[in-house]
Amino acid sequence: MEGRAESRGPTFATALVAGAMSGLTVDLLFFPIDTIKTRLQSSQGFWASGGFSGVYRGLASTAVGSAPGAAVFFTTYETMKPSLGRWMPSLFGADGSLSPACLHMASASIAEVAACLIRVPTEVIKSRQQTMAYGKGTTTAQAVARVFRDTGIRGFYRGFGSTISREIPFTCIQFPLYERLKLEMARSRILPDSTAATKASVSGIRLSDQELVRHLPTWQAGLAGSIAGAIAAGLTTPLDVVKTRIMLHTKQLPAGVNTKILPTLSHIARTEGPRALFSGFVPRTMWIGLGGAVFLGTFDAGVKLLA
Repeated sequence: MEGRAESRGPTFATALVAGAMSGLTVDLLFFPIDTIKTRLQSSQGFWASGGFSGVYRGLASTAVGSAPGAAVFFTTYETMKPSLGRWMPSLFGADGSLSPACLHMASASIAEVAACLIRVPTEVIKSRQQTMAYGKGTTTAQAVARVFRDTGIRGFYRGFGSTISREIPFTCIQFPLYERLKLEMARSRILPDSTAATKASVSGIRLSDQELVRHLPTWQAGLAGSIAGAIAAGLTTPLDVVKTRIMLHTKQLPAGVNTKILPTLSHIARTEGPRALFSGFVPRTMWIGLGGAVFLGTFDAGVKLLA
């Protein structure tokens, strides 16, 4: 009789540590590309924002927020996947009416909202330092003081709505695609001609999809993350441009200045042309494509190391 291997996702502690490792690693490694992307998207222009000089401005703010932000994302994501199946079995259960992709979308969207509570304040400080909004020599502490003085606590969450509006579409593309690519890669390693209905078998043990993915080499998980990240990044570039513009407003806004998503999107397209909505497309796609390999590959390696 053929047995079946059961597998559970990473524990909360494992997801916490592996998530923190992956977030800090990718943000520190690819920070200069993010700086160039942010300056390209700035309304004052690339060269006026600093050009290619000082590409590590704002790094301290990112270092403070990247590890806890990624840790919150992955612990929430890995917790929500089984929880949604238990809470709403008719939708997300094994025999539910929605596909696994919908489960991944819902789990990742909830995780993004939770992570943005930490990530947005650090992104506000980072983006303003990257574009020298407060002057060339402004430290992170001085930037924090300026935001608080000019706009109060609410100023640290300027662009929260636009960040969520960027991250949810991004993650709804990235994570279902990432999970699917991993599964197909894992199946092809054991049964090259396997179909969605086929379960691989090793040494007489029937493997679940989750167990199959756990045996996928880290480099392949990283490759899946890179492909999924690059596609999602390219498609959501206009939303990223809008988020950057909103975050770079440094003071209380005068009457008539709008920081809502659709009016900002329309204003950019009308005054600067549709091409402006894809400012920073190349560095964003490159950064998140390469970063996706490191981010998700490091998480995968961390989970295996800590298991």
